[in-house]
Amino acid sequence: MLTELRIRNFAIIESLTLPLAPGFNVLTGETGAGKSIIVEALGLLLGERAAADLVRTGSDRATVEGVFEREGDAALRAELDSRGIDADDGLVVLKREVSSSGRTRAWINGSTVTAGVLAGIGRRLVNLHGQHEAQSLLDTDAQRQILDAFGGATDTAAQVRQAHDDLLAARGELSALRSRRADAQKRADYLRHVAAEIEEAGLTPGEDVTLEDEFIRLEHADELRTMVGEANGLLDGEGAVLPGLGAVQRLLASLQKIDPAFTRLQELFDTGYYAVEELARELEAYGESVELDPERLAEVQRRKDVLFRLTSKYGPTLDDVIEAGRSASRELELVDSGGLDMQQLEQRVSAVAARLSRVAADLTRLRKEASRRLSSAVEQVLPELGMVDGRFSAALIEKPEPGANGAEDVEFRVSLNLGHEARPLARVASGGELSRVMLALKTILARLDQVPTLVFDEVDAGIGGVVGLKVGATMRRVAKGHQVFAITHLPQIAARAHHHFLVAKGARGGVTTADVRALRGEHRIREVARMLGGDPESELSRAHASELLEAEVENPKAADPDSLPGERPTAKKAAARASDANTSKEDQSAPREPADEPRKRATRPSERNATQSRKRTPKRG
Repeated sequence: MLTELRIRNFAIIESLTLPLAPGFNVLTGETGAGKSIIVEALGLLLGERAAADLVRTGSDRATVEGVFEREGDAALRAELDSRGIDADDGLVVLKREVSSSGRTRAWINGSTVTAGVLAGIGRRLVNLHGQHEAQSLLDTDAQRQILDAFGGATDTAAQVRQAHDDLLAARGELSALRSRRADAQKRADYLRHVAAEIEEAGLTPGEDVTLEDEFIRLEHADELRTMVGEANGLLDGEGAVLPGLGAVQRLLASLQKIDPAFTRLQELFDTGYYAVEELARELEAYGESVELDPERLAEVQRRKDVLFRLTSKYGPTLDDVIEAGRSASRELELVDSGGLDMQQLEQRVSAVAARLSRVAADLTRLRKEASRRLSSAVEQVLPELGMVDGRFSAALIEKPEPGANGAEDVEFRVSLNLGHEARPLARVASGGELSRVMLALKTILARLDQVPTLVFDEVDAGIGGVVGLKVGATMRRVAKGHQVFAITHLPQIAARAHHHFLVAKGARGGVTTADVRALRGEHRIREVARMLGGDPESELSRAHASELLEAEVENPKAADPDSLPGERPTAKKAAARASDANTSKEDQSAPREPADEPRKRATRPSERNATQSRKRTPKRG
C-alpha cells in the first residue's frame, strides 16, 4: 500500500506531501490545478522516462519519493534481498531524481538502482491506469493478454511461444540444409574435380617453403661446393688460419709462465680458437652434403609447378588450397549423406510441430473456459456501470494453424443496446463506454491481481450523472481488496471515496505552485458542491452535496454494493458497510438545518432532475 507520496520541485510543484490511506482515495481540483502532474510524478517514480523540463523553474533537480507498506510480501522481500536491498521493516521506499541537465538517479530503500530495476519493483507495488489506457482495449494483443491473465494461461501462452520459436528454428535449419544440398548437387561434378585434384596432389602444410629451400641448394650446388671448399682451405690448410693460431697458442703459453696476467688473454684465445675450429668442421660437413643431382632438381621443379598451378586456382596460399579441398569434400557429403541429415531434421520439425499443437490445444482449452467466465463476470458488472443492456464476450477466432500466440485470435465484442448483435469493441464503444468496459475488466482482474495499489487517472472521461454514481460504487468495491487512488472530475465518484484530497494552485515567492490537503466535514461538502457546478457558498449547493455524500447511507440498496458480481452479502461485508456509513456521518459533521425545519430542495429544473435521477434505477445504460 502506498502510504505517502512526496514531490519536490516537479513541474509547478515546489513541495508536496500526499498521505494516502487504505480504501478508496480520490484527488480532485480545478482544471489545471496539478492533478495530472501528481500522476505524472508517480509515473516517474515507477520508472517512466524522465526529461529535464520536469524540473521546476529555478531548481537544479526534481525528486519524487514514495513510501509503501508491504509487510508479509515474501516474494517482494526475496527479490529485494537478491538485489542486496534491505527490507526488514516491511517498508519499501522508492526515490527518483531528475537533474536540470536531464540526468536521472534512482534508489530503493537508500540503495542505488537502475531505472529498470526501479520500474520492475514499482510494477509489483502500483498498477497505474492513465487517461488513455482504455484505448489499449482496442488492441487485440492487449485483449489476448487480459484473457490469458484472467484464465491463468500466461505460463501456457509462454510455452506456446517457445514451441513456436523452436519450430521456426528447426524449419530454418531444414530449409538451409535443403538449400545447401541443392546447391551442392548443382556443383557436384566441379566439387568432385576439386576434391580429387587436391587430394591427388597429397599436399602437406609448409611444403612449398621446404621445396623452395631445396630447389635453391640443388640449383646452386656446384657454386656452393666451390665456395665452401675455398673457405675451408683458408681455415684449415697449409698456411691457413688454424695452423697459424697454433703458433699464437705457443707464444701465449710462454708469456703466461712469465706473467700470470696473461691467463685472462689465454682464455679469450681459447674461446676464439675453438669457435674457428668448429666453423671449419661445419663447413666441411656442409660441403659433403651438397650433391650435384640433376634428377632431383628436375623432380623438385615439377613439384613446384604442381603447387604453383593449385595455388593459382585455389590459393593464393597452400593452406587455402588445402582448405578448398576439405570444403569441397564437405559439400559432397551433403550430396552423398545429406538425405539422412534431412530425414533427422524433418523428424525434429514434426516433433516440435506436434508439441506446438499440443500446448496450443491446452491454451485453447484454458481460453475457452476463461472466455466463458470473463464474459459472464463482465456482464454482471456492466449494469452497475450504467450499461443495463450491455453484453460482452471474448470471442476466439480460429487460425489456420497454431502461431506464436496460439491457435486462435482473441477479440472482445460488445453489444451495448438491446436487440443489437455483438460487434468488435473498436467499432461499437464511445469514449465513455470504453472507459466503463475498461473499469469492468479492471474490477474483475483486480481479484487476481497481487499489486496492492491501483491508480486511475481520470478514467471517468465521457460519463456522468447516475452512471458516475455507479462507477464510484464500483471503484469503492474494488477498494475492498486493493488501495484505490483515483483522479476525478466527477462529484459522484468523489462522494463514494473513503478519503478525499484537494489539489489547488497558489503562488509562493512569485512562482506558481500546487498544494494538496485532505478534506473532511464542511470542507469536503464545499468541494463536492463546487464539482456539482453550484456555488460552494450557497446553502442549496451544500445541501445537494451533503445529500450526494450521504446517498449510500440514506438510501441503501437491496444488493450489497461492496460484493462481487454474483456474491451474496456476508456478515463481514455488512459490518464493513456499517463502518463506511459511520465514517461518512463523521465526515459530514457540518451544521445542518434544524430538525423542525424542512430542508430546502432544489428549485432549478437541472438540480431537481439530478436529485430525482439518483432515486431511480434506469432501464437503459
